[in-house]
Formats: sequence, C-alpha cells, structure tokens
Amino acid sequence: MRPPLAVAGHTEDVLDMVTGTLTDAERERAARFTRKRDRLDFIAAHLLVRHCAAELLGTRARTLTVVQRCETCGQAHGRPWLAEAPEVSISLAHTSGYVCAVAGAGRVGVDAEHATSGPADERLVELALTPAEAELVGFDNRGLIRQWVRKEALVKRGELTLDRLRDADLSALPLDDGLPNPLEWQGRYFVEWTSGTVIASAVTDEPAELRLLGG
Repeated sequence: MRPPLAVAGHTEDVLDMVTGTLTDAERERAARFTRKRDRLDFIAAHLLVRHCAAELLGTRARTLTVVQRCETCGQAHGRPWLAEAPEVSISLAHTSGYVCAVAGAGRVGVDAEHATSGPADERLVELALTPAEAELVGFDNRGLIRQWVRKEALVKRGELTLDRLRDADLSALPLDDGLPNPLEWQGRYFVEWTSGTVIASAVTDEPAELRLLGG
C-alpha cells in the first residue's frame, strides 16, 4: 500500500473541487446542523475523506462508502471506516470553514482547530497538558492549541481518550510554526500545517504525504 495521505482545505474549496456521494446516515446527520456553515463543514469533511482514501487506493471516491457506528449505542457516529476497504484506516476533522482527512495503513488520526494569539486557557492547560508540556507552552494559546490538536489526533487514532489526555507527554515536540515534517514521536509520525488561524495535525504509523487543496 502507498504511504499515508493527508488532505486539507477550506470548506468552499473542497466543495468546489471534490465530488462524491454521502450515505443516507451522513445526510441525516448533516441535516441536523442548524447552522448552514456547520452543515457544509460536515459535508465537505465527509466528501474529503472519500477523496483522500480514493487517492490512496487508486480508485474513485464515488465507489467508497464511509461507515460510522458507535460500539456503545449503535448510532451512526464514532470512528469511521470504509466498507469496501476495511484494511485502510481513515480519519476526518472539521473546524469552522476548514476540513481535513487522512487515510493509510495501520492507525491514523487527524484534527484541526482555530487558534488565536493571546493567553492560554488555564482550565484547558490543566485538562490536557502534562507539567512538562505546560512549562513548554507557558501562556501561549497557539502553543496550547498545537498540543491539543496533536492529542485529539491521537484520540481519533484510538490510543488516547479525552479524559486521559495527560497520559501522553508531547513536550519533546517543538511548538513553532516552522516545523519540520514529519515529526517523529515514539514510533508515530505527525505531519502538521497551518492555514491562517487554523492549526492541524495528522498522526500515522509512517510518514504521510500532505496535500493542501486550493492553495
């Protein structure tokens, strides 16, 4: 199989450039969003993850079905997988106006968040960061959010939980925007990028290729 692939872009660019077909369950979930912007972000992310997986597999996005089924309640949410290619792991994320996805062998995860300049939220620091990470971040909100998206990507990868974020100490990783890609951490590889106020990170078992849509 090819190396993992991460793809990202602004929601409007993805909707202009990427085609595909959502399942009935996905359309029902999209319809529940009361704000149009949130609904479009959801749709774009679910189309993009098909596009990402199709590029990896050398097939068409329309041939792929994304399935989500919670192991606890049976509802259509939780970690996504491909009905036609269960050997490929996929992950997706969306934040206001921006979406991203990753596909590859092994375990994968991706997250993106908006981060403004300014002081870090002390409650979020206490929830998410180890003492070493907190010392590294200091009072910088962008540094905090960078660590947050890394840990969210690990959650989506299935090796961390939201109530145990401090179990992973990422203080060995740099926080500045001029990061080398990929970053290696305990046998995992982070590919990271920024777009305006958005900070994003994808984590995979081997170095991933990154493609940004729409420039």
